[in-house]
Amino acid sequence: MKKQTAMTRDWIATARTLSEALPYLQRYDEATVVIKFGGHAMGDDEEMATFARDVVLMRQVGVNPVIVHGGGPMINEMLSRLDIKSDFVNGKRVTDAETVKVVEMVLSGYVNKRIVQAINGQGGKAVGLSGKDANLMICEQTNPELGFVGTPSEMDPKVLHQLFASEIIPVVAPLGAGRNGETFNVNGDTAAGAIAAALKADRLLLLTDVAGVKDSGGAVVTELTPDQINRMTADGIIAGGMIPKTETALAAIEGGVRAVVILDGRAPNACLLELYTEHGAGSLIRQPR
Repeated sequence: MKKQTAMTRDWIATARTLSEALPYLQRYDEATVVIKFGGHAMGDDEEMATFARDVVLMRQVGVNPVIVHGGGPMINEMLSRLDIKSDFVNGKRVTDAETVKVVEMVLSGYVNKRIVQAINGQGGKAVGLSGKDANLMICEQTNPELGFVGTPSEMDPKVLHQLFASEIIPVVAPLGAGRNGETFNVNGDTAAGAIAAALKADRLLLLTDVAGVKDSGGAVVTELTPDQINRMTADGIIAGGMIPKTETALAAIEGGVRAVVILDGRAPNACLLELYTEHGAGSLIRQPR
């Protein structure tokens, strides 16, 4: 009998992993999965390429992925370069007329096309658009004090279904149109949740810079119900930046999304681990079964 080398054992492990993934490949065939790809999760070109390769693989095995991206760090950098000062109300940036032009330039331009190019570079077919295109996302002003910051109020996902039919991966910048021709900046998580609800998506994956929702002892809770989320928030266990993410999750589930997962987007192959392995990744939130 031939002695197994380390490389052979790696191949055997890879083959076993692929075999064990079969039920999950069948489970997500023709499923719609919306992925919020955050500014901090984008990383360098190598990490971007890994993410893009995972998305192309998902499309190849029958998933309809939709990428909704952020870009806060890139917006901050451009505002600094242009010497545009920002005002803040209760810690939130005021998006005035000059700022929203920069936001649109960075999100619909540099950030969106970088993701599109990465996916196309891995053999996929991606098209970039924003919530303004084809009236995908009509918004109302969130708070007059915050300027051109919007909350989605009317969704028309027809253009996304048309892209699915052509096996094209939509990459959506979180900008919305106002009813009077305004351009609104929309929080990326909020936009992803609204798009996932409009599509009645099977999964909404919120890629962030933490491993998931943690309990009072600091351990990641792998599965949660909306009632548990509400109790943990009331008890102060869910706090800070995790609150808006769980609020997005609850709104998406109420809107018809089957389940939401909050996971660490910096981890290699995070989306594949969540969808195609038994243990998954991060915290899965859904109604009790």
